[in-house]
Amino acid sequence: MMSSQEELLSNIDRVDQRMLSLIEDLSEEQLAIPYERGINPPIWELGHSAFFYEYFLLRGFYNQAPIAPELDDMWDSFVIPHEERWSPGVVPGFESTLSYYRDVIDQTREHLASKTELTDEEVYLGQYVIAHQCMHVESLVWCRQTSGFQAPVYSRSGNSGAPATTTPTEDVEVPAGTYFIGVPAPAEGRKSDNFSFDNERPGFEIELPDFRISSTLVSLGDFLAFVEDDAYTREEFWSFGGAYWLRNNPRTAPAYWEKRDGEWWIRRFDQWEKIDPTLPLLHISYWEAEAYCNWAGRRLPSEFEWEAAARGAEALKFPTGNFMTAGDYDLDCRFAGTAPVTAFPESASPFGCLQMIGSAWEWTSNQYLPFDGFCVDMYAYMSTLQFATHNTCKGGSGATDPSLIRNSYRQAYHPDRSDVFVGFRTCAPVI
Repeated sequence: MMSSQEELLSNIDRVDQRMLSLIEDLSEEQLAIPYERGINPPIWELGHSAFFYEYFLLRGFYNQAPIAPELDDMWDSFVIPHEERWSPGVVPGFESTLSYYRDVIDQTREHLASKTELTDEEVYLGQYVIAHQCMHVESLVWCRQTSGFQAPVYSRSGNSGAPATTTPTEDVEVPAGTYFIGVPAPAEGRKSDNFSFDNERPGFEIELPDFRISSTLVSLGDFLAFVEDDAYTREEFWSFGGAYWLRNNPRTAPAYWEKRDGEWWIRRFDQWEKIDPTLPLLHISYWEAEAYCNWAGRRLPSEFEWEAAARGAEALKFPTGNFMTAGDYDLDCRFAGTAPVTAFPESASPFGCLQMIGSAWEWTSNQYLPFDGFCVDMYAYMSTLQFATHNTCKGGSGATDPSLIRNSYRQAYHPDRSDVFVGFRTCAPVI
């Protein structure tokens, strides 16, 4: 097992390589993408990620002088307005931003590698800034999808090679009982032992009645039946919020779907392909997921039901145990959502649910709210700005870094969003 120091250095190297690979193969025209609400300019993503390392670790812990303080407001996402990041002359050019980024990452490596032993706070800050960069790596991947750019060079999207299985799509039963949700508040001086974000803490026990949940994600084939039943035009399936969203986002099929000569096609990055009904549904809003459940006579799981189904009675950190085995999931663009929903049976949760980690973020029925006893962590905006306006998603996607995700992880997405790599699974109705 790697030490905390070795693990930090290994994760920095991997995430650094991923971020650079997602930017360095883009043309000048692609780097200058036009404004889009759900993405950021790639050059800004690079500089912002570096600034996070510099601000919290190099300055905040190692007491280094600012590298370029005149640019602080521009790299700070809560100072510079979103649209201003596209304004000509505001964000530095690629070469100067890359130089700043490399300087910060290299200094971070030097600090972490030079010690014989790292303090708990040092490890925790390292874990935090790496996790933050992982989020921006994923946002660079969905930027490529949104913009119709080429797939990441390290992805096998479109030629997955993932084993197709014949495991039937069926419900599994989760028995009534007491389940642990979230992560316990850390002991003093032990924050890095079981890294988590403030929104996962403090963990608590909850009593749940028995319920039945699908063993698999909703597939493209499942949702195609909904589309071909003209369900987008049928008011009885759409809630008040869903109907409002649909009026403002008129469509008769999900994002990136197109019907050609009687056949449905889907765009993955810059390639169009015929819909494979065995693959997971992606890029779906909460309202579409809700409408599908109404049509199918199903419901979305609560986030607590989802977490119980993923962790089991022993409150496992990952579906198969307390250590990540990344090769058992579609993570880090390994297949980027192109593995069948019945793949990876070896990574089933204790109750038999597949792909609870990776493949697709999963909508739950819960608003994104703090747990009782919530305490703001070092970065006040990591959670608080999304409380009560977003919904909780779970599980990670095919673009999520394996060092970021765990069963307790809570992702906040606005229910209107369909640009991110989000799908869902369903539960049987409560009788």
